[in-house]
Amino acid sequence: MSDAEVGIEVNEKSSKNWLGTYVEVITPTETEKQETNDMNSKIATYLGPRSGDSTMVDSSSEDGDTGLTNNQGRLLYLIHLHTAKAKDRDSKDRWLRKQSLDILVYEGVVSELFDYDYAPQSSLVDSRRVWLNVSQEGQSDIEVLREEELINALLVSSKSHKPVVLFQVSDKGQEVLQDLARQEKEAVNIFAHKPDSRELLKTTWDGESYWLESSSSGYKRRSTATDTEDVSYVSSAYIPQCLRFGGRPTMSNAHRAHESGQAGIDNIRDNDLEEIVTLNSVSMIVAEYIPFGSNQIVQLNNNVGSTERVQGGYISSVIDGDSSGTALELSPELTSVEVLDYTQTNHLNFEAEIRFREDLGVVQVETFGISMNAEGTCFYGLQLEAVMNRIKDNISLDHLSRILVDIQQDSSSIVDSVMSQYQRELLDLVFIGDAHNRNKINLIIANEITPHLTADEFMDKGEYENEFKQVIGDTKAAFDITEQDSLIFGSQGLLVCGPTARNYESLLCAYISFNSLDLFLQNFFSRVLLHNDDLKASYQVVERVEYDPLALTQSRNRLSTLSKEIIMLDQVLNYLDEALQMMDVPLEPPEQAGRSLYNRLELSGMRDMLVRKANDVKKNLTASQRNLDLLRERVEIESHNKTVNMSLQLEKNTRTLCSLQVANGDAVRSLKILQTIFAGIIAFDFLDRITGDWTVVDTAWMSGFVDTVIKEHTLVWFAISIVAWCLAAYLVSRRLYLANWKSRGVTTISITVNRSIDTAKLKELIQEKEKTTEERKYEGKKQLVKVTCKFLYVRVE
Repeated sequence: MSDAEVGIEVNEKSSKNWLGTYVEVITPTETEKQETNDMNSKIATYLGPRSGDSTMVDSSSEDGDTGLTNNQGRLLYLIHLHTAKAKDRDSKDRWLRKQSLDILVYEGVVSELFDYDYAPQSSLVDSRRVWLNVSQEGQSDIEVLREEELINALLVSSKSHKPVVLFQVSDKGQEVLQDLARQEKEAVNIFAHKPDSRELLKTTWDGESYWLESSSSGYKRRSTATDTEDVSYVSSAYIPQCLRFGGRPTMSNAHRAHESGQAGIDNIRDNDLEEIVTLNSVSMIVAEYIPFGSNQIVQLNNNVGSTERVQGGYISSVIDGDSSGTALELSPELTSVEVLDYTQTNHLNFEAEIRFREDLGVVQVETFGISMNAEGTCFYGLQLEAVMNRIKDNISLDHLSRILVDIQQDSSSIVDSVMSQYQRELLDLVFIGDAHNRNKINLIIANEITPHLTADEFMDKGEYENEFKQVIGDTKAAFDITEQDSLIFGSQGLLVCGPTARNYESLLCAYISFNSLDLFLQNFFSRVLLHNDDLKASYQVVERVEYDPLALTQSRNRLSTLSKEIIMLDQVLNYLDEALQMMDVPLEPPEQAGRSLYNRLELSGMRDMLVRKANDVKKNLTASQRNLDLLRERVEIESHNKTVNMSLQLEKNTRTLCSLQVANGDAVRSLKILQTIFAGIIAFDFLDRITGDWTVVDTAWMSGFVDTVIKEHTLVWFAISIVAWCLAAYLVSRRLYLANWKSRGVTTISITVNRSIDTAKLKELIQEKEKTTEERKYEGKKQLVKVTCKFLYVRVE
């Protein structure tokens, strides 16, 4: 196999999901597996046993002590391979993007170059939201390298108005790399380059997956960084009591907890997961904001059959295109729904049992407790009964991070099947056609955390924070509510641990409700900025109208699309305003622990903060509407200018055609006169043929004149010939002039009288006149007759 072919082959298996679409499951080929095994063996040869946390101390004379851990030294050298400083003013610096570094670190973990754990994390890649396997320990080491000033960081903005971080090894880092052991460098070189070569592999994104490829030889292999992993677990529906309004309690699947233990299978590629923190009796809520209203709640109740005698049933988002037919065929992967309680226009609580196909050997008993209300906040709750072979307690955060991904993905599928098509269109607009992967807020409640430490001890910028980042994103702060209860804030959610944590479900639900709306506002604001970029691009298209024949059509199409989008964005903003009016700030609890939690959550000011954000977005949207009006005027002006230019060009062409017509008429008349002259010449030549060589010069009566005038004087006959020629030319031109003058004297008058006529009398008038032409056109059932007649002109003195 050639270098260009290595690593390109993939096996594709298509399996139908419950929505009726196809999902590609790409598995590595035998060639790729063999290459990976060879690379791992070579790396292991240089590195020996994995000892990522030990400090490098090499006693050889060639290599010194860098003061970094093995992982940090390899990470620094990996960044060095992909970056460079400009040597002079004409050259350029080369920086490594953070997202590409995350992919390389993950691949290094899989190849056993780094001794890290990794977990799935929601990330934006080229305006698409995807799940990437990211190592939080690797992120921590990057921050250590920045703190030690071994790498420089550069902040730029992407075209989607998101911050982009880039890294480059500093001068100090270059000095440290000189002391890095050769076997460490060689191990990184084996991983970072094409097999058996020194061609550096770079990350590329094809819209679906990341690839490691060499631009020179064409070698490429697919990264599994976007492939999320599954674990076996059993869950029951969970809806906090503060969201319930009567109805039966949720059903428990505790009796099925043994099923995940019997299977005991996962597809995690990291065989050396390091468990630092575990939780007991875990409940999880994933929350998001969806534009809702009273009418949407009514439609939602109708969709799940709340008002029917037998409530619930199976649901699917498949649209029946032949509702009058006999049967419908679709995938058996459906969702079973049972209504718990509802009000016609305010809320709906129901259980949803997921029956999706999983990988072979993975057992997942998923039952969601779903709560939706008119203000737009949607809660998806689970109570974990068992994870793998662990019943109820000792749940690892590594496993929990993968369960949260499963919840977020499956919850999108469930809610997409019950909400209206109009709401799906709004979400697709805000999330740029990628609404299924929209990000949500996580709330994790546990009765106990192991080890039980203080808040300051949890925020160690090390292994504990790295564990929490897997489930709630970048940690912001941690607080001790009581001696037994801990509260940890993250960029993607909240973790509450302690025996009394469930006593304050109303405060926690209010917090994630506000935060889910805040998260939606952030996505909405980004979408408005992208809309403004589309407006600017449309202005550039309009400027090409003068010389691009397709620009005007493109401008009108873009204007139509932008107008539709801004109308929908304005509707979403109205839903947001209504939601903020409906949201109430909960009262502060009387007990000390409740007051402490209330103050830490900062609930009192969250609503006002969201109102200010919504007003700020409204300003941007109003500006976009005005810019759209200006664009519409600009398109109309350019369209008018183009019409005027076409009219002027048409008038110019018409004048040219008229001039050509006049010249053509003159030529026709000239041709007629020439025809007359040629007829005379032919007639005279015919007579000459009959009479032979006879000429008047040979006659007796003409001989005297010829002898005395013509023959005796040389130029007399020549002069007579010239005079005859001029006289003939004058007569011909005079005749042609009179003919042209008469033709230009014809005046055509066209009068349009917009009045009704008597068709019978019109027919009688036409029949009385002499017809010169008659033309008939048939267009469907319509017949058009055009008749030209002669009318006598009577001059009255």
